[in-house]
Amino acid sequence: MRFIFLLTLFFFPVTSQAINPAEVDMHKIVAEMSKRADEALKDYTPDKAIQTGQVFSRMYFDVFEGAGMEFALGIYENSAMLKIESKFSRMMGLAMNGADKATLEKEWQNLHQALQASATKHQGKHAGGFWSLFWQAFLILMREGFEAMLVVTALVTYLRRSGSGDKVHVIWQGVAYALLASVLAAWLFTYVIKISGAAQEAVEGFTMLIAAVVLFYVSYWLFAKREAEKWQSFIRSQIDSAVSSGSLFMLGFAAFLAVFREGAETILFYQALMSGAQGNYTPLMAGFAVALVGLVILFFVMRTASIRLPLGLFFSITAVFLFIMAFIFLGKGILELQIAGWFSTTPANYLPEVSVLGIFPTLESVGAQVLLLISAISAFMYLTMKEKPEALTETKGG
Repeated sequence: MRFIFLLTLFFFPVTSQAINPAEVDMHKIVAEMSKRADEALKDYTPDKAIQTGQVFSRMYFDVFEGAGMEFALGIYENSAMLKIESKFSRMMGLAMNGADKATLEKEWQNLHQALQASATKHQGKHAGGFWSLFWQAFLILMREGFEAMLVVTALVTYLRRSGSGDKVHVIWQGVAYALLASVLAAWLFTYVIKISGAAQEAVEGFTMLIAAVVLFYVSYWLFAKREAEKWQSFIRSQIDSAVSSGSLFMLGFAAFLAVFREGAETILFYQALMSGAQGNYTPLMAGFAVALVGLVILFFVMRTASIRLPLGLFFSITAVFLFIMAFIFLGKGILELQIAGWFSTTPANYLPEVSVLGIFPTLESVGAQVLLLISAISAFMYLTMKEKPEALTETKGG
């Protein structure tokens, strides 16, 4: 699905601008952040809230991100990078809100431990060996492509099962446009506007929020049709209106966002691997190819399994799955916007942190997810109540 990615790398010549994760000195970066944090907290008082918050903001953008540790962790262990981002967001939020010194020191110790653990685990990794390069190339595409593949599979299977197999091209067009947009975005970010820092986090955050809204809409739309689509007679008589042009656009747009969400970053990850490969691109090509084959196999396995499900059950499962993806995107999107300073951060230590589900312990992110969940429950209740009188009418008519 993303074969175009590797081809486009040849249009991104490896220059000094490309970060080689093997050359990122994580221990040195953590030491620099420790120095800045200790200085900021030494004479901290709540009346220095804004100043201290800005210190930690600059630590994130100038040191953690600017020196390449964030990027390297994104390649080596994305879940660890997300947890550190979350802890930075909480640290900045507490500082900006004038928390007491003991609270800030405790939060910094948690953040420092996470930074130190990541540095110890990943420092010294090099991309010189065949298998090291192979596995990094394999895992990047599998990790970044898996979520997109799940969404695309669900949408393609829906159209086929609803009798609109001839309209599947809309989904593939969305994927193709996303690939081209990813190439363009990576090129712009690297050579033209050189987007970084808060601007990059904001772009990623807003993309995820839009994706969450679109996936939630599509989820509701599919769930609303789960009963009517059980009857083949309905499909035959209503197919033209069942998949209207507007609905088709939303389906294609959902596929576009699912792929574009990580597309440009995936290209930049591969460019970084190429930078450290010193011309040894064979393991990169092999890792990419194996991951691509794996995604294609998963696509057909999932599509075949979905086709065998009872129609009503398939629609319900697909709707729930897309809602879960919207839930995850919403949490991650708000985290990115908190880091960028667009949203405030109110830590909620009593809440769990489950990065794989996009759950981060802040009132803003969890609050938004709770509102999404309430919206889903309300929509379910509305559809259930709406279907009852329709079922009674059909029973009487029969």
